Amino acid sequence: MRIEIVEGDITRRDVDAIVNAANSSLLGGGGVDGAIHRAAGPELLEACRELRRVRLPGGLPVGAAVATPGFQLAARWIIHTVGPNWHAGERDPGLLASCFAESLAVAQDLGAESVAFPAISAGIYGWDRREVASIAVSTVHTAAPGSVEVVEFVLFGPEMARAFRSALREVG
Repeated sequence: MRIEIVEGDITRRDVDAIVNAANSSLLGGGGVDGAIHRAAGPELLEACRELRRVRLPGGLPVGAAVATPGFQLAARWIIHTVGPNWHAGERDPGLLASCFAESLAVAQDLGAESVAFPAISAGIYGWDRREVASIAVSTVHTAAPGSVEVVEFVLFGPEMARAFRSALREVG
């Protein structure tokens, strides 16, 4: 699996699947979640409402992942995951690693060959970008082989990109 660091807008990536740093309601929010909902169009909100009604009445748990179609995005699928919120006391690195591992597992189940991840929990949820980068890159780097050939970490801003490049150098 090839890991790439990209600075830019995840909603514009031409990959099989993009990962959404969602909240447990799946009904949209700010940051990456809001941007993905806006770019994918109103069908995404309807699909998420259906998921909540049929499969996830209590919402998506932290560390879990679920897929919807990509609708108006170039990506065929959106994989939604809920990162742990540092400010709410969710400080277990295993929960954060689960977001990346579970999203990758969903991507593999879908047969995706390329996946774009944001820096889950590094924004408003308050995790340190260096810790997010280290956990994200090491989790993806050690994932079992499968259909996914390319993983992009699509990051907003040079500081976040530097943190991920540094983490990538550390894993070799």
